[in-house]
Amino acid sequence: MKNIVVKDKIINITGINDDDYVSLTDIARFKTDGETNPVIANWMRKVDTLEFLKLWEQINNTNFKPTDFEGFKSKPGENAFTISPKKWIELTNAIGIRVKSGKNGGTFAHRDIALEFASWISAEVKLYIIKEFQRLKVEESEQLEWQGKRLLTKINYLIHTDAIKTYLIPIELTDAQKSFIYASEADMLNVALFGMRAKEWKDNNPDKKGNIRDYASTIELAILSNLEYHNSLLIKDGIVQKERLIVLNKEANREKELFNKNNVKVIESKNE
Repeated sequence: MKNIVVKDKIINITGINDDDYVSLTDIARFKTDGETNPVIANWMRKVDTLEFLKLWEQINNTNFKPTDFEGFKSKPGENAFTISPKKWIELTNAIGIRVKSGKNGGTFAHRDIALEFASWISAEVKLYIIKEFQRLKVEESEQLEWQGKRLLTKINYLIHTDAIKTYLIPIELTDAQKSFIYASEADMLNVALFGMRAKEWKDNNPDKKGNIRDYASTIELAILSNLEYHNSLLIKDGIVQKERLIVLNKEANREKELFNKNNVKVIESKNE
């Protein structure tokens, strides 16, 4: 479960069917320091609220039962009329509002509905929630982009290292000698793509954490993944490293030019 903080209050967010559902219970605490259920119930008994909920369900829920809704839609506004989230769900088969029990439980609603509720609480609360939602989505997007970039380098990694192990490393070598060959091949790819070895980059960037690949763009990491596979084929063909470097450098430059011509967007490293 995720959360955002609005005016020093925590608002929990849970994922349901790939959608964000926001805690109405937490939002209601901007209205009261006591029981939150009456606050939600008072909002739900409004004519405008029920019309909004009905429209949302008709757009998003093929199993919504509007006939049951018709049975009490004329009652909102009457002093005796009450409607709870649980009753709304039972009567209409609604999916926009969910009631969760247990730890971190309460009444949750799809973000569209939650913002409507927040607007009823106050325009200020709604605005802060929107801003925090935007910040949360940017952070999630950046995290996914970063994870995707790292995964790109691993796609052909096993193929590359297997070729090195099979064709370049004699069985009688020590572990240290084997590690040197793996490192040498990795650095050869660095030179082919970035134009420098890992140590050269580190010497030029003493204040940066990580290594040269941590600061590569998404396109560069995609090219690196391709070079790993290409290098594995060259190794199998018995091409020596010096000649492979020339071939791989040409391939890296060709792919860079291809991406540039097609205006492929570059996602920079999160470390930069």
